[in-house]
Amino acid sequence: MSTVEEHKSYGPRHIAFAVLTASDSRTEDEDESGSRIVAMATEAGHRVVGQRLVPDEVSAIRSAVEDVLKAGADVVVLNGGSGFAPRDVSVEAVIPLLGRVIEGFGELFRSLSFQQVGAAAMLSQAIAGVVGQSVVFVLPGSPKAVELAMAELILPEAGHLLGQIRR
Repeated sequence: MSTVEEHKSYGPRHIAFAVLTASDSRTEDEDESGSRIVAMATEAGHRVVGQRLVPDEVSAIRSAVEDVLKAGADVVVLNGGSGFAPRDVSVEAVIPLLGRVIEGFGELFRSLSFQQVGAAAMLSQAIAGVVGQSVVFVLPGSPKAVELAMAELILPEAGHLLGQIRR
């Protein structure tokens, strides 16, 4: 068994996901990205312990992340508000909560995004980090962006990451 395989064996197979969408313009019925995250997590055999639409306000976003973590989420996927528009404040809301930033997540996400959208990928502030024994991911709000992050980064490595931080 390789070292990576051994490390992955420490991680949980079933993960409690919470999905938050930061938006002032969408309704729950229009939350295509949030619904896609829920579907992908469920299809991968995980459970979703919450899904909420949150206003683009630092205090509301931070409070929502703290609430779902207290409710037992292993992984929080927050989509929306990770760009440079004046109302994009998800990154600012989450950074103070992070005990450790997972630098490689943002780097890899932007690299993969570059293959899809070109230089516009640099406008994403996508980040991830550890909060206690859980992980928070902040993604752009587009359906293609959340599908990319979930399929290529989050779902393949969430259990591995949780296993490492909980050792």
